[in-house]
Amino acid sequence: MKHNLQFDFLVDKKKNTLTIRREFLADRQLVWNCYTKSELLDQWFAPKPLTTKTKSMDFREGGHWHYAMVEPNGTEYWGWTEYLKIKPIDYYTSLDAFSNADGEINKDLPRAEWLVTFSEKGDNALVETIVTYNSLSDLEVVIQMNMEQGMMATLEKLDELLLTLNK
Repeated sequence: MKHNLQFDFLVDKKKNTLTIRREFLADRQLVWNCYTKSELLDQWFAPKPLTTKTKSMDFREGGHWHYAMVEPNGTEYWGWTEYLKIKPIDYYTSLDAFSNADGEINKDLPRAEWLVTFSEKGDNALVETIVTYNSLSDLEVVIQMNMEQGMMATLEKLDELLLTLNK
């Protein structure tokens, strides 16, 4: 059964932002947990066929998440997220970066600030993510890296996880 869940992917080249709005067939608390607990993030936070593994996570203001997206052949793409502000089940802000396995930030690739907001849409949860880049060229780099397709595929994996958690 296919549901027509809201999915918007908006590029604003004047503000250097991506806005992603996505509706999920789950309540807000469950979706919040999927975004903020490493054991759940590891089950969905990468487009198929990649998987995710967390090296360390401390979900608090000033904390971080250090993780890798892993290809089936074992190639790892490391990321580092710093948590700036957290208001449980409403929103959090973070600063993301590409890194290496030791958590050293790759200064050659774009960093961005993320504002992730969780709200209700009827019985469903709506997540709005606004990703702000420092420059238009940084924004264009991630668009060239297929950010839209990657986010669509990643959020479909979250749909699948939510179906199993909602049983």
